[in-house]
Amino acid sequence: MLALTFTTGIIDAVGYLGLDRVFTANMTGNVVILGMALAGGDELPVLGPVLALAGFFVGAVAGGRLLRRAPQGWSGRTSAAFVTTGVVAVGLGVAALAGPPSAGTAWAYTVTGLLALAMGLQAASARRLAVKDVTTVVVTSTLTGLAADSRLAGGDGDSWLRRLLAIVLILAGAAVGALLLRVSGERGVGVGMLVAGVASIAVSLSGHFLHARGGDDAAAAGAPA
Repeated sequence: MLALTFTTGIIDAVGYLGLDRVFTANMTGNVVILGMALAGGDELPVLGPVLALAGFFVGAVAGGRLLRRAPQGWSGRTSAAFVTTGVVAVGLGVAALAGPPSAGTAWAYTVTGLLALAMGLQAASARRLAVKDVTTVVVTSTLTGLAADSRLAGGDGDSWLRRLLAIVLILAGAAVGALLLRVSGERGVGVGMLVAGVASIAVSLSGHFLHARGGDDAAAAGAPA
């Protein structure tokens, strides 16, 4: 889940810097940008954030339906959802390498909508897993928990390392995404999505097989001699 948080940072950096200041994972940012844009602020985009919000909503609905009857914890459907997110990012990355999306074009809007849909699916799946303070797409609540439950605030500092890692990893991911754009130029959007997608698939498959192994080990331990 922390690794997926890192890939989200890459995706959002690519979207914001390469797709006309649009977030495809952090919907709070899109709502704020849209509000300022509607008020005529600084020539901010309107259509991009709207498409991202709509795509994210559809993806989250799909994730909710997919996992509605799935067992608690990690399951085959969880793996399928996370892998699907990675596959979409890889596919868009390859397509963007072949034809880099330019801000304000139909292709850029298509990339925005589909990428946001994939991130909505990931967010819904992460919510179903309910790993405390690791939603993979936002860290505001994580930062709040880190501060409010810290010893400085009179708390016990529970889960401080996980919370801190979530914040640091999304920051690191955003930095990596920005660097990929700087190094790769107009193809940076494609490179960023490709890197994030491959990493997401690798992490998701690792989680799937580790979970399966854990189940096999538990079954073997409980089997009669």
